[in-house]
Amino acid sequence: MKKLIIIPAAIAATSFSALAQTAATDQKNSENKKNNSNPELETLTKNNSLKAEKLKAELADARAEIARLKLQRELLTEQQQITKLKQKAKHQSEIEAAQTLEQKLKLEAAIAKSQASLAESKLSLETTKLLRKTTIQEAELEAIKISAQREKYSDNKPVYLEKPLLDDNTLVISDRRIAFNGPVTSKTANYICDRIHFYNNKDKKHPIFIVIDSSPGGSVMAGYRILKAMEGSEAPVHVVVKSFAASMAATIATLAEESYAYPNALILHHQISSSYFFTTMNLTQQKEALEDSKKWWKKLATPIAKKMGITTEEFIKQMYNKNSDGDWVEFASDAKKLKWINHIVSGIKETAEVINPDASKKTPNTRTLKETTGNDGKPCIYLPRLNPLDAYFLYNPDGYYRLKK
Repeated sequence: MKKLIIIPAAIAATSFSALAQTAATDQKNSENKKNNSNPELETLTKNNSLKAEKLKAELADARAEIARLKLQRELLTEQQQITKLKQKAKHQSEIEAAQTLEQKLKLEAAIAKSQASLAESKLSLETTKLLRKTTIQEAELEAIKISAQREKYSDNKPVYLEKPLLDDNTLVISDRRIAFNGPVTSKTANYICDRIHFYNNKDKKHPIFIVIDSSPGGSVMAGYRILKAMEGSEAPVHVVVKSFAASMAATIATLAEESYAYPNALILHHQISSSYFFTTMNLTQQKEALEDSKKWWKKLATPIAKKMGITTEEFIKQMYNKNSDGDWVEFASDAKKLKWINHIVSGIKETAEVINPDASKKTPNTRTLKETTGNDGKPCIYLPRLNPLDAYFLYNPDGYYRLKK
């Protein structure tokens, strides 16, 4: 492959101009010599003419070459410009393609984001629908539960009266009510005394009601603790006997500030018994136990006799006048005359019973003792062990309540 040598046009023009001048000079010299009619000069002149012609031809070739080179240079320049334009166009095309691709990718990303947002919105909508449905179902279920719960309650509220006995001899009992049933034990005393203290802390104006459905009496220590709690109460404590109150329970009813009973309720008073239920005691122990019983009897019987307006001895005498075993029992209508009960009621309005008894979880009955069968094959209830110096003061003619050996 021939290498293309590019000679600058200015240099080429200068060289050929010099040659042309040289050729002209030689021609002039030749003509001068010719005028001198010298054969050698003529020959030289001819040679110079030939040289001049040759030089002219070479000059013409050089000029042609220069023009060709110039044209070639211009062509090369144009080709370079075209190449640059092509490269620029290619680069611009690549940029535009890249921009188009970028726009496309952005559009696809936006579409994907929009689709994801739409899917999320659909999911959120479905979740909201499901949640709404669940919420509605839960609300319906809760409404059913609340309705069922509401059905358990009456529309009335407990009635609080400072003077609970109405003119028609109806007793109105509020929810400041304490149930007192079964034998009097330490648990019974705890149950009753705790509630007396609570109701006092809540309200010292309205009465507290101790309601005895049926109680044979029991521990003198526990019973005396109840009496002291009643005495120390700032709120008035009223005792209500619905069916039967004997011994310690009768003492609590009689010594209450205010007491009420149905006309056919039974109130039974008697002396403290010396029966110790199978306990073996020597004479000294029996004497000590007797002295303890006398002390308890004095504490309990003296205020009862005083309320009746008689002496303790007269109280004992009348017991045995009524019954040879000393068990003095009276219906409440007659017990009122003896001042064992303050008021005989024709009806009792339990305003605290605002919940269906079959549906409520009531406070456990204080009577936690269970019936069993004794060694003699008869049904009985074994009483809990008493504290030292304590004694049971209860009505137990058939030995139903017993102590274990």
